[in-house]
Amino acid sequence: MLINGIINPRLLDLVSRVRHTNALVIADAAFPFWPMIETVDLSLIKGIPTVLDVVGALLPNWKCGEIYMADEFRGRNSRATQNAFAKACGAVAIAFEPHLDFKKRVPGAIGLIRTGDTTAYGNMILVSV
Repeated sequence: MLINGIINPRLLDLVSRVRHTNALVIADAAFPFWPMIETVDLSLIKGIPTVLDVVGALLPNWKCGEIYMADEFRGRNSRATQNAFAKACGAVAIAFEPHLDFKKRVPGAIGLIRTGDTTAYGNMILVSV
């Protein structure tokens, strides 16, 4: 029985199938449904869990080489929120691009993790090394 780390079996199954250069989307509560992408829905209520909760559970045991976010995130969120996201990503660089370009990357992802987050444009695409 697992006693540490991620204990959600569907999430563990999805994450275990990510290989070199594969992408994984961590999305907020309002992110559109993509029927062609496996989705693990962790949302409970607005704000629970957050994108940062998922990132915090994933990154300690996952080789992430880069993270993509929508450029609009920087214009719609406070400096404190931006700093919290940067801190959660640690040494992994965040590349910002227009939201429409960000969404073009989604179909290439192995899967999508939906959260209850309500942070404007707080979605992330994590790309493995």
